[in-house]
Amino acid sequence: MALRVTFVAAAGSSSVLAERFEDLRPLDQAGWNEVQRAAPELLPLAAADLRYCSPAPRSRATGEGLGYAPLLQLALRDCDMGRWRGLTLGEAMAREPESVDAWLADPRATPYGGESLMDFIGRVGGWLDTRPVEDGCRVVAVAEPSVIRAALVYVLKAPPATYWSIDVRSLSTISVTGRAGRWSLRLEGVSAQPMRA
Repeated sequence: MALRVTFVAAAGSSSVLAERFEDLRPLDQAGWNEVQRAAPELLPLAAADLRYCSPAPRSRATGEGLGYAPLLQLALRDCDMGRWRGLTLGEAMAREPESVDAWLADPRATPYGGESLMDFIGRVGGWLDTRPVEDGCRVVAVAEPSVIRAALVYVLKAPPATYWSIDVRSLSTISVTGRAGRWSLRLEGVSAQPMRA
Protein backbone atom coordinates (compact mmCIF):
# COMPACT_ATOMS: atom_id res chain seq x y z
CA MET A 1 0.00 0.00 0.00
CA ALA A 2 1.46 3.35 -1.07
CA LEU A 3 0.72 6.86 0.03
CA ARG A 4 1.60 10.02 -1.90
CA VAL A 5 2.47 13.16 0.07
CA THR A 6 3.01 16.40 -1.83
CA PHE A 7 4.68 19.18 0.12
CA VAL A 8 3.98 22.78 -0.91
CA ALA A 9 6.42 25.38 0.37
CA ALA A 10 4.73 28.33 2.04
CA ALA A 11 4.78 31.63 0.19
CA GLY A 12 7.53 34.00 1.29
CA SER A 13 7.05 37.11 3.36
CA SER A 14 10.51 38.64 2.98
CA SER A 15 13.79 38.28 1.16
CA VAL A 16 15.80 35.15 1.88
CA LEU A 17 18.43 37.18 3.74
CA ALA A 18 15.75 38.57 6.08
CA GLU A 19 14.30 35.13 6.92
CA ARG A 20 14.02 34.58 10.63
CA PHE A 21 14.20 31.45 12.75
CA GLU A 22 10.66 30.31 13.56
CA ASP A 23 9.29 33.25 11.59
CA LEU A 24 5.81 34.05 12.91
CA ARG A 25 5.19 37.06 10.68
CA PRO A 26 2.04 36.93 8.56
CA LEU A 27 2.07 36.69 4.81
CA ASP A 28 2.75 40.13 3.36
CA GLN A 29 1.36 41.57 0.12
CA ALA A 30 4.23 40.18 -1.94
CA GLY A 31 3.48 36.74 -0.51
CA TRP A 32 -0.22 37.04 -1.32
CA ASN A 33 0.69 38.06 -4.86
CA GLU A 34 2.86 34.92 -5.12
CA VAL A 35 -0.06 32.76 -3.98
CA GLN A 36 -2.40 34.33 -6.54
CA ARG A 37 0.10 33.78 -9.37
CA ALA A 38 0.71 30.14 -8.37
CA ALA A 39 -2.93 29.27 -7.63
CA PRO A 40 -3.89 28.04 -11.12
CA GLU A 41 -1.06 25.49 -11.05
CA LEU A 42 -1.43 24.48 -7.37
CA LEU A 43 -5.21 24.51 -7.04
CA PRO A 44 -5.62 20.90 -8.30
CA LEU A 45 -3.81 19.72 -5.14
CA ALA A 46 -6.94 20.76 -3.20
CA ALA A 47 -8.46 17.47 -4.42
CA ALA A 48 -6.08 15.54 -2.12
CA ASP A 49 -7.73 13.11 0.28
CA LEU A 50 -6.04 14.82 3.26
CA ARG A 51 -4.82 18.43 3.43
CA TYR A 52 -2.51 19.70 6.17
CA CYS A 53 -0.40 22.75 7.05
CA SER A 54 2.16 23.74 9.62
CA PRO A 55 1.08 26.17 12.37
CA ALA A 56 3.24 28.99 10.95
CA PRO A 57 1.13 31.97 9.81
CA ARG A 58 2.64 31.89 6.30
CA SER A 59 1.86 28.20 5.88
CA ARG A 60 -1.71 28.55 7.12
CA ALA A 61 -2.34 31.58 4.90
CA THR A 62 -0.80 29.86 1.87
CA GLY A 63 -2.98 26.76 2.37
CA GLU A 64 -6.11 28.85 2.82
CA GLY A 65 -5.21 31.08 -0.15
CA LEU A 66 -4.87 28.02 -2.36
CA GLY A 67 -8.28 26.73 -1.28
CA TYR A 68 -6.96 23.69 0.59
CA ALA A 69 -8.79 24.31 3.91
CA PRO A 70 -5.87 22.50 5.60
CA LEU A 71 -5.81 20.92 9.06
CA LEU A 72 -3.10 22.35 11.29
CA GLN A 73 -0.37 19.86 12.26
CA LEU A 74 1.90 20.78 15.18
CA ALA A 75 4.44 18.15 14.08
CA LEU A 76 5.01 20.25 10.93
CA ARG A 77 6.14 23.29 12.91
CA ASP A 78 9.56 24.78 12.29
CA CYS A 79 12.57 23.70 14.35
CA ASP A 80 12.45 25.04 17.93
CA MET A 81 15.28 27.57 17.92
CA GLY A 82 15.10 28.50 21.60
CA ARG A 83 16.61 31.90 22.31
CA TRP A 84 17.36 32.43 18.60
CA ARG A 85 13.63 32.47 17.77
CA GLY A 86 12.85 35.53 15.66
CA LEU A 87 16.50 36.23 14.77
CA THR A 88 18.06 36.08 11.32
CA LEU A 89 21.12 33.86 10.88
CA GLY A 90 23.23 37.03 10.63
CA GLU A 91 21.86 38.35 13.93
CA ALA A 92 22.54 35.04 15.68
CA MET A 93 26.06 34.99 14.21
CA ALA A 94 26.74 38.55 15.43
CA ARG A 95 25.61 37.63 18.97
CA GLU A 96 26.98 34.10 19.30
CA PRO A 97 29.42 33.23 16.49
CA GLU A 98 30.90 30.18 18.24
CA SER A 99 27.43 28.82 19.00
CA VAL A 100 26.31 29.23 15.39
CA ASP A 101 29.45 27.46 14.19
CA ALA A 102 28.82 24.59 16.63
CA TRP A 103 25.18 24.32 15.49
CA LEU A 104 26.13 24.23 11.81
CA ALA A 105 28.84 21.62 12.42
CA ASP A 106 26.98 19.21 14.73
CA PRO A 107 23.40 18.06 13.94
CA ARG A 108 22.94 17.12 17.62
CA ALA A 109 24.00 20.54 18.95
CA THR A 110 21.48 22.86 20.63
CA PRO A 111 23.53 25.87 21.75
CA TYR A 112 20.38 28.03 21.53
CA GLY A 113 18.50 25.81 23.97
CA GLY A 114 15.93 24.42 21.52
CA GLU A 115 15.59 21.39 19.29
CA SER A 116 18.57 19.80 17.49
CA LEU A 117 18.59 19.32 13.74
CA MET A 118 18.52 15.54 14.31
CA ASP A 119 15.44 15.83 16.54
CA PHE A 120 13.76 18.14 14.03
CA ILE A 121 14.36 15.72 11.15
CA GLY A 122 13.10 12.85 13.31
CA ARG A 123 9.94 14.73 14.29
CA VAL A 124 9.04 15.58 10.69
CA GLY A 125 9.85 12.01 9.61
CA GLY A 126 7.70 10.66 12.44
CA TRP A 127 4.79 12.74 11.16
CA LEU A 128 5.30 11.33 7.68
CA ASP A 129 5.44 7.76 8.97
CA THR A 130 2.17 8.12 10.87
CA ARG A 131 -0.02 9.29 7.97
CA PRO A 132 -3.02 7.04 7.37
CA VAL A 133 -2.11 4.63 4.59
CA GLU A 134 -4.60 3.63 1.95
CA ASP A 135 -3.37 2.56 -1.44
CA GLY A 136 -3.45 5.57 -3.74
CA CYS A 137 -4.24 8.04 -0.94
CA ARG A 138 -3.09 11.56 -1.75
CA VAL A 139 -1.96 14.04 0.90
CA VAL A 140 -0.93 17.67 0.53
CA ALA A 141 1.02 19.48 3.25
CA VAL A 142 1.85 23.20 3.20
CA ALA A 143 4.92 23.88 5.31
CA GLU A 144 7.91 26.13 5.77
CA PRO A 145 10.91 25.35 3.55
CA SER A 146 12.88 24.12 6.59
CA VAL A 147 10.23 21.46 7.29
CA ILE A 148 10.36 20.26 3.68
CA ARG A 149 14.16 20.06 3.81
CA ALA A 150 13.89 17.96 6.98
CA ALA A 151 11.34 15.66 5.30
CA LEU A 152 13.61 15.16 2.29
CA VAL A 153 16.62 14.29 4.46
CA TYR A 154 14.43 11.75 6.27
CA VAL A 155 12.96 10.24 3.10
CA LEU A 156 16.35 9.90 1.42
CA LYS A 157 17.99 8.60 4.61
CA ALA A 158 20.68 11.18 3.85
CA PRO A 159 23.31 12.42 6.29
CA PRO A 160 21.93 15.33 8.37
CA ALA A 161 24.43 17.74 6.78
CA THR A 162 22.48 17.29 3.53
CA TYR A 163 19.83 19.54 5.10
CA TRP A 164 22.04 22.58 4.44
CA SER A 165 22.37 21.70 0.72
CA ILE A 166 18.66 21.60 -0.13
CA ASP A 167 17.13 24.78 -1.56
CA VAL A 168 13.34 24.93 -1.25
CA ARG A 169 11.78 27.92 -2.99
CA SER A 170 8.46 29.39 -1.93
CA LEU A 171 5.44 27.68 -3.53
CA SER A 172 7.58 24.88 -4.94
CA THR A 173 6.25 21.33 -4.64
CA ILE A 174 7.89 17.98 -4.04
CA SER A 175 6.21 14.61 -3.68
CA VAL A 176 7.21 11.51 -1.78
CA THR A 177 5.55 8.13 -2.08
CA GLY A 178 5.57 5.05 0.11
CA ARG A 179 4.73 4.19 3.68
CA ALA A 180 6.36 4.22 7.11
CA GLY A 181 10.08 3.64 6.81
CA ARG A 182 9.93 3.11 3.02
CA TRP A 183 9.74 6.40 1.20
CA SER A 184 10.83 7.45 -2.28
CA LEU A 185 11.30 10.89 -3.75
CA ARG A 186 9.06 11.47 -6.75
CA LEU A 187 10.08 14.00 -9.39
CA GLU A 188 7.53 14.86 -12.02
CA GLY A 189 7.64 16.87 -15.16
CA VAL A 190 6.26 17.34 -18.60
CA SER A 191 6.45 14.20 -20.70
CA ALA A 192 9.04 14.51 -23.43
CA GLN A 193 7.94 14.73 -27.03
CA PRO A 194 9.75 12.49 -29.52
CA MET A 195 12.62 14.27 -31.23
CA ARG A 196 12.55 14.63 -34.99
CA ALA A 197 15.68 13.90 -36.95
